[in-house]
Amino acid sequence: MWPSGGRHLWASGETSAAQSHDRGHLVYAASGVLAVNTERGTSIVPADRVAWTPAGFTHHHRAHGETDMRIVFLAPSIARFLPDDPAVFLASGLAREVLLALTGPRNYGDAASGYSRAAQARLLRVLVDELREAYEEPLHLPQPRDDRLQAIARILYETPADDSTLGELGKAIGASTRTLSRLFRSEFGMTFYEWRTQLRICHALVLLADGHDTVRTAHACGWASPSAFIAAFTKIMGTTPGRHRVGALGHRPPFPAPAAPVASE
Repeated sequence: MWPSGGRHLWASGETSAAQSHDRGHLVYAASGVLAVNTERGTSIVPADRVAWTPAGFTHHHRAHGETDMRIVFLAPSIARFLPDDPAVFLASGLAREVLLALTGPRNYGDAASGYSRAAQARLLRVLVDELREAYEEPLHLPQPRDDRLQAIARILYETPADDSTLGELGKAIGASTRTLSRLFRSEFGMTFYEWRTQLRICHALVLLADGHDTVRTAHACGWASPSAFIAAFTKIMGTTPGRHRVGALGHRPPFPAPAAPVASE
């Protein structure tokens, strides 16, 4: 039975070193927002979402807001039921409770969670079954492979409020609108405007976690008005920015004193 990765309490802005593991792992933020960066892109993990990083992917984590991070490693026998690429899932209430149970404050030894290995195995099967039934969330920003898309991504990562059209961005990097449209479809399976909205939502999640209000976040991410931002955010996240900020405070008090030293991943 693979042990769980445990509970890690991070202050806002803390970042892990780049690393990879021979087991895939799930990451959940009981409070705060996590960014999980791999060679395939960046996953943004707010409360009520779970990020999956398969085995062998080099990655690092960054906390936005005081973050109560939970990590569960999966044996290959059950990890095979999850995607081969990094993904973000909507976490059901049952999935959240299983994650919290497996990563309680005394989870740094084989028996510290209070469950036998057989019980842990049953809980992990329930967790994976819940995620298999869940929707993948559009909160994973894939890393472009094409040099021209990489150039556009760099521009918009640095200035998500940039409202340039695809044609205007194409002129700046020396590529036609038609070529860029084809590349967005072939690499990401979406239009440029869908991809940019996804990027802006991810950036908005980070700003909200860092304490910015809805009005400031809307303008920083390129929406013409707070109401337009709220509509776009609600469509993707299923809740308003204000309600999301309340939920991001977590399902448990974020920083109780741990019963064991916080270990690095």
